[in-house]
Amino acid sequence: MLTNADAPIVADGLTISAPGGAALVKNISFTLGRERVALVGESGSGKSLTARSLMGLLSPSLHLQARTLSIAGENALTLSERRWSQLRGSQLGMVMQDPKYALNPMRTIGWQVAEPLKLHGRFSRSEIKEKVCDILSAVGLPQPVQLMQRYPHQLSGGMGQRVMLAMALIAEPRFLIADEPTSALDHAMRDQVLGLIRQLVEDRNMGLLLISHDLQQVSEHCERVMVMYQGDILDTLPAADLPHATHPYTRTLWSCRPNKSTHGKPLPVLDRAALIGGVKHD
Repeated sequence: MLTNADAPIVADGLTISAPGGAALVKNISFTLGRERVALVGESGSGKSLTARSLMGLLSPSLHLQARTLSIAGENALTLSERRWSQLRGSQLGMVMQDPKYALNPMRTIGWQVAEPLKLHGRFSRSEIKEKVCDILSAVGLPQPVQLMQRYPHQLSGGMGQRVMLAMALIAEPRFLIADEPTSALDHAMRDQVLGLIRQLVEDRNMGLLLISHDLQQVSEHCERVMVMYQGDILDTLPAADLPHATHPYTRTLWSCRPNKSTHGKPLPVLDRAALIGGVKHD
């Protein structure tokens, strides 16, 4: 059984509120260890806000409170910005949705991938170059020495996504947060990138929080699923149990997956009013 001391991330009663006081994420609790966990739900359900709160990247206009929020054994509610900067990269890595917006168009790929090493370690120039080449190769990018001199606009979407993964992993964090990492890619490339993320996480004995809309991919690449709706976690279950989910919302999400059996047929309709104030499934 995973204890809080073993877990890179522990949240108890996590609430995120808008400037007017409206709760955007509502008193949610979870523990994330060295496992592959998915956070799924519709757009606007609070998934990305939850992820950003775990990285210390919430907008200053939002208010975060919790009974407990522990990151790598530290109380995240009292961390200074300097300490957050130290934890990002060394303990926590994050892959964003779209490399077009996440990568700096004015900096070379080599400079951007090397930046976490410069922030979190003391390495010579030759050591940095070697480590950058190694991680670029590890994420499946050919000719890393030449690639280091290129700029983001010279990369395809799939290459840009792999560069962001290299940036997140080069400082060898304990936990990776991937926020819709394949949303800007075509279907075939999505499978490649998710398979790569899974392989690297397993090889490095890391934990993973994958934020996704794609339940089919979640069922294939994750071990556990948390289902979010309107700022609340309604359901938590093993990923392998998604086809047999008992919670009505989870069951409806699974039934709405695009596939041959549903082509040309009406999709299920959910009574959303019945979910509000409903019972959570743990």
